Amino acid sequence: MTVKRELEAITSRIRERSRATREAYLQRLDEAASSGPHRSALACGNLAHGFAACAPGDKAALSGNAVPNLGIVTAYNDMLSAHQPYETFPELIREAAREVGAVAQVASGVPAMCDGVTQGQAGMELSLFSRDVIALSAAVGLSHNMFDAAVYLGICDKIVPGLLIAALNFGHLPAVFIPAGPMTTGLPNDEKAKVRQLYAEGKVGRDALLEAESKSYHSPGTCTFYGTANSNQMMMEIMGLHTPGASFVNPNTPLRTALTREAAKRALAITAQGNEFTPVGRMIDERSIVNAVVGLNATGGSTNHTIHLIAIAAAAGIKLTWSDIAEISDIVPLLARVYPNGLADVNHFHAAGGLGFLIRELLDAGLLHEDVSTVWGPGLRNYAVEAKLGENGSVTRVPTPEQSGDEKVLAPFEKAFQPTGGLRMLKGNLGHAIIKTSAVKPQHRVIEAPAMVFHTQEALQQAFKDGLLNRDVVAVVRYQGPKANGMPELHKLTPALGVLQDRGYHVALVTDGRMSGASGKVPAAIHVTPEALDGGVIAKVRDGDMVRVDAEAGTLELLVDAQELASRTVEPVDLSHRQHGMGRELFAAFRRIAGRADEGASIFEQA
Repeated sequence: MTVKRELEAITSRIRERSRATREAYLQRLDEAASSGPHRSALACGNLAHGFAACAPGDKAALSGNAVPNLGIVTAYNDMLSAHQPYETFPELIREAAREVGAVAQVASGVPAMCDGVTQGQAGMELSLFSRDVIALSAAVGLSHNMFDAAVYLGICDKIVPGLLIAALNFGHLPAVFIPAGPMTTGLPNDEKAKVRQLYAEGKVGRDALLEAESKSYHSPGTCTFYGTANSNQMMMEIMGLHTPGASFVNPNTPLRTALTREAAKRALAITAQGNEFTPVGRMIDERSIVNAVVGLNATGGSTNHTIHLIAIAAAAGIKLTWSDIAEISDIVPLLARVYPNGLADVNHFHAAGGLGFLIRELLDAGLLHEDVSTVWGPGLRNYAVEAKLGENGSVTRVPTPEQSGDEKVLAPFEKAFQPTGGLRMLKGNLGHAIIKTSAVKPQHRVIEAPAMVFHTQEALQQAFKDGLLNRDVVAVVRYQGPKANGMPELHKLTPALGVLQDRGYHVALVTDGRMSGASGKVPAAIHVTPEALDGGVIAKVRDGDMVRVDAEAGTLELLVDAQELASRTVEPVDLSHRQHGMGRELFAAFRRIAGRADEGASIFEQA
């Protein structure tokens, strides 16, 4: 089926808007491709340094341009459960490369922080900026110009977007992303959430909370809820950057090992030295970006990607906007119910048919661009499959089943859970914002209530403990934007606000900060732009002002007379105590130059 007219119109508009910047990007890509890598053209001293630690056979191979050299960019550390399995991947990749007569080297290690560890802590104020640090770190490794292709080992929150920004800046090289898979199912996510709310109310102690958290996050692998990390994996597959069916296979299984080896060999097969040259900068185009937005909406994915996708697209010379994302959401139905949008986790989603089923349903409905390039070859239909372990230990693929294994988790197109994806852009005199409604019940999608203003999330939590929030309220948490303090996630506020909603109060959050990829049942107008420190009207809100958050109409309004609002001045706010400690002082330059949330909140110049 051809792409639906509405989706094609949005894609065409993005293409036209991006024409000049995309052409300039592709010209730079072609220039880079024509000038390297040519290891035989490196000075002998350069080349000797590049392969000094290699085995003799690899040294001989790298002496000229006879065989391809695969760069490995790894975000391994063993503090992140999702990234701990990557410890053994480089050797698997080296072995796979040698089997096809090639070489593989670790080009770079990049930082990888766990937002789960830093939620509500000072370290969370480095989280968003870590994306751009990761891009810079990967670029340093690839700048040695020793490689014909690269594989990227990363899964979580800012890590995959940072790696993809780097890959697109080295867009003349093929790029394959290699996941490690989710941990097996532990304590159900809804039960964990209940314990968190009980703890927030003081009804259970720290021991009970820690026991619940430990049963939920219990082994190597990605957290099993559908937050930013698992949204990343969906996007890499639907953009054709994974090998088909690779996203949600558990770690430390024979199939995961086979998929890793296969991905390395595939990266080597698509270099300029072969017949299937697939530079990632040409592979990822406007259609690929639109497909990622479609997938995000169809699965109820992370709100963080309303920032990351704009920054990723910009790295390829493509100008994506919040309006594009919202318009795509309006025509893409929700086909997945995975926590926090439902009770299932990603293992249940995968068992029900997973991404192969979802991609087929969207293709058949004309809601994905099928005619895209992927690392597996031309056409996204190749991804409407399930990956299985063959008899000889290799990967085999079979067509995805015609029926969902569980229609409560993964719906066929004609039985969609709701007609839209649930990501909305809000506009009004408070600025622009994003709201995710896929986990918010319809009766909570329009909130009009008096504001209570906070400058820190700790202040809101204290007000909750003191009983000051036991009423209808719009909690306005400001000075949380990129320029103020790095735009931390405010997920720690979810249990308290959820308790208030469960008590029958009309509650909403308005903030220039972020929520977690696990944004839940409380309506939250997030990423408010302009932010408070950048002249945003959110800085003028006062306690008691009426605020209306209307996710149905797409509006965010401060119900104050325009003349009164214009006359208000903004009182200075001392942010100095939040600019030191835990490395925050090292990021002062990042805060000064950070872009707006609706422009990707990036430190990089936009074309």
